[in-house]
Amino acid sequence: MLRLLTAGESHGKTLLALVDGFPAGIKIDTALINRELERRQGGYGRGGRQKLETDTVDILTGVWQETTLGSPITLAVVNRDAKIERLKDVERPRPGHGDLTGAIKYLGSIRGILERASARETAARVAAGALAKQLLGEFGMSVLGYVVQLEQIAAPPREGSLPELLQLRDASPMYTLNPDLDPEIVARVDRATAEGDTLGGIVEVKVFNPPFGLGTHAQWDGKLDGLLAQAVMSVQAIKGVEIGLGFEAARRPGSRVHDEIAFDPAQASGAALGYVRKTNNAGGLEAGMTNGQPIVVRAAMKPISTLRRPLASINMSTKEPETAAYERSDVCALAACSVIVESVVAFTVAQALIDKFGGDSLVEMQARYQKFLELARER
Repeated sequence: MLRLLTAGESHGKTLLALVDGFPAGIKIDTALINRELERRQGGYGRGGRQKLETDTVDILTGVWQETTLGSPITLAVVNRDAKIERLKDVERPRPGHGDLTGAIKYLGSIRGILERASARETAARVAAGALAKQLLGEFGMSVLGYVVQLEQIAAPPREGSLPELLQLRDASPMYTLNPDLDPEIVARVDRATAEGDTLGGIVEVKVFNPPFGLGTHAQWDGKLDGLLAQAVMSVQAIKGVEIGLGFEAARRPGSRVHDEIAFDPAQASGAALGYVRKTNNAGGLEAGMTNGQPIVVRAAMKPISTLRRPLASINMSTKEPETAAYERSDVCALAACSVIVESVVAFTVAQALIDKFGGDSLVEMQARYQKFLELARER
């Protein structure tokens, strides 16, 4: 079983990701992990913290000569702006943040809550997701995350090959696949910056070339769509998750929802078994299992709760009305959110891959994977 734990505070010494159950024998590209960490720090609308941090990973355990050992892997991302011991407590909780609820739950300080509740924690999850992508790549899978909407501005993705889409996304200031909409998006972020406000939006992630049969129908807690929804919803500021058509499926009759099935023996190669669909409204998942189509997940990110023009709150010591506290923050972290959601989707799919074909080593997993494809073609 592949597991992930993270540790660390926003302004603490370091952020840690402990990955347990990762198979042995995978050559790790540290530069790839660092590129994902760099992308997480990018995107239009980010705040001053990103100028202070230059995130890079240090692999502390579980790897020898750049190859995984099968033992727990520890990934560290050092905070260069480490100053938690010098920071004062906060008395005015921010609406929309965990400040008030956490301080009441733990009967302690707001500082103790906001330091861990901060989305800075996601640097560890991005590092773990980049590790997971290298496992998925061994089985021909790729994961692509991008922005499809900023506030009311929809930016539908263009069609194209994976290299073309990667080029489009990486050239976009907001990581969209629609360069025609980027100037309007940038202008909207500039206006929110001038108004002291924040913005959210919607991100989408696709997993290309997943095999049949990841996940299960047999128990509720093994369904891959449920596991993906839980993982994505756990990301800070995410308030909604959709698979495939999502809520749109409720607005259509069944004849315009379900993906009709055909068989084309010419497409029975590699992980593809020849079962084809004209549409992918299910988002690659039926009854909690992958159906050979790309997995499609969308997530709705609310605007960041730290506003330069603060909302009304109270002082927890005096209980008198005051404006909320302001901590240095972003105006819009939607581009970063697409990287984070991409990472947690990759890690969750890697968990399902290990559950299905699990072994102690990559060689063992690949042998089981090839045997499954052989048996599935006979079916």
